[in-house]
Amino acid sequence: MCTSRKQSGFTLVELMITVVIIGILAAIAYPNYEDYTRRANRADAQAIMLENAQFMERYFTTNGTYVGADLPKQQSPESGTAKYSITLSPAATATGFTVQAAPAGGYADSLCGTLTIDQTGAKTEDGDGELSDCWKS
Repeated sequence: MCTSRKQSGFTLVELMITVVIIGILAAIAYPNYEDYTRRANRADAQAIMLENAQFMERYFTTNGTYVGADLPKQQSPESGTAKYSITLSPAATATGFTVQAAPAGGYADSLCGTLTIDQTGAKTEDGDGELSDCWKS
């Protein structure tokens, strides 16, 4: 008497099709994820830069000069590994300042590079992108 058993499981072809589909989805999703995290890190740095610029204006109102001010927040994010180093560059003068956020610790943002904002609110970037790509109004 011959008994046949029905085998359950996946064939090699089914497994390979699944692997190919996962690979295609990963190839699409990972670059989008990287872009999203860069934009989020950039937005965090910009928020800290604006807070520092507001601090500088309050300092000027109190002291009549920007000279002698130290930025309260010098990295982005505020805790953990720095993605951006935030400095006064060049040093503040009696009538002006420039807050600069430069990628730090091996972090790279080729689209925007180093971001700056000065006492007039003028914003710049030195990357490959356009100012409108880096500073959203």
